[in-house]
Amino acid sequence: MVFWQLTVDANDPARLARFWARALGYQPTPPAEPSTTWNAHFRGRLGGAAAFEDRLFDPAGLRPPLWFQRVPQEHAGKNRLHLDLYPTGRNDALPQARRIEIVEAKVAELVALGATVQRRTRGDDPADLYYYVTLHDPEGNVFCVS
Repeated sequence: MVFWQLTVDANDPARLARFWARALGYQPTPPAEPSTTWNAHFRGRLGGAAAFEDRLFDPAGLRPPLWFQRVPQEHAGKNRLHLDLYPTGRNDALPQARRIEIVEAKVAELVALGATVQRRTRGDDPADLYYYVTLHDPEGNVFCVS
């Protein structure tokens, strides 16, 4: 098995880490459980620090960590990779109006944290209902909430 993390280039890693911690419910410290070599590695790298400023971890230790790597270049062009957030849990039983309410509540939270809305997209075909909002994080990285 290969363990992996998602690395995001950033001009201000601490700012992006704070934004994405709130967006994803992640924390700046590796979890104690499950006891994995990866979590032990990062607990060791903390040294005497209470938390990382540029790394985030799933509190349950199940999803990949994020590292916000400082780079001198500004964000340029379209992302070739982006995150999709699903506050709806991708629950197909939810009526379209409820999906929109849930998505818009998360979008409002993220905008308050510094995200900007690019566009809203909606499909009302009963066989394929969808609603998502495309946003930019505080450094211009594109992501979607659906």
